Amino acid sequence: MSVEQEEKRKRRILSPEKKYQIFLEAHSGKIPVGEILRHEGIYSTDLARIREKVRQGALERLAERPGVRRKMVPWEDYEAVKRELEEKERAMADMAVELAILRKKTNGGLWER
Repeated sequence: MSVEQEEKRKRRILSPEKKYQIFLEAHSGKIPVGEILRHEGIYSTDLARIREKVRQGALERLAERPGVRRKMVPWEDYEAVKRELEEKERAMADMAVELAILRKKTNGGLWER
């Protein structure tokens, strides 16, 4: 294959469902692996990566303990909520200072309402 043909050939992105289907076909043994690779237009290294991801995913899921699962939040969302909380805490502290000053002015320093 010439360099121009390699540059023109676009990389195909397979969906997770398609990758799993390829894994199942290769694992079943009904169709020779070479035929599956040719039909799907992938290399044996691609199939090896798919098999490894399936193995890792299975091990990850099997390692989970029964019960309530904690939901993972993306790091960016966590940081945004953390910043928002810090801003609100600062605003609340400023308001507490203002309240103390207002009470001092209106009640002559008494904290009673």
